[in-house]
Amino acid sequence: MVAYVIIPGIDGSDDRHWQSRWERAWGDAAVRIAPRSWTRPELRDWVGAVQAAHDAAAARGGRVVLVAHSLGCWAAAEWLARARPGRVPAFLAAPPDPRGPAFPAAAAPTFLELTARPLSGPALVVASDDDPYGDATASAALAAGWGARRHSAGAHGHLNSASGLGDWPAGRELLDSLVGP
Repeated sequence: MVAYVIIPGIDGSDDRHWQSRWERAWGDAAVRIAPRSWTRPELRDWVGAVQAAHDAAAARGGRVVLVAHSLGCWAAAEWLARARPGRVPAFLAAPPDPRGPAFPAAAAPTFLELTARPLSGPALVVASDDDPYGDATASAALAAGWGARRHSAGAHGHLNSASGLGDWPAGRELLDSLVGP
């Protein structure tokens, strides 16, 4: 059995977002993080929320997989670096560049100084070629820093609801390739 920890980005993932759709499809096998604020993220709080969600998912038995989007990628990576839970797979979609011009610096100042450090488990960075929050060069650098494979999803913006991905079956295939049998 696999349990999934859903780690959305700033403002959470709305009902049309692929993350929310996957969460509904997984039912009880999914646990969404619950930080104090979705709009004014604080790194320590978000890392703690990942820990709490991981603990809840792990209590269900089986393997735990992190499924992160946008700013949630940074919360996932920091939790992995701090908690050192072993080989927890991380699916990291559309990680934003904290040094990029579109990064929400005013809303998420505690995320500004983060750098990508090698992760303890297998990881996959899935990035769009035209993401306003992180171009292909930035996402490649993040993947390299995290020791993750990188996959280009083509030109789909920020891989969010506005991207029109629906259930994003190509993303599910990528997740399955990371998690394995």
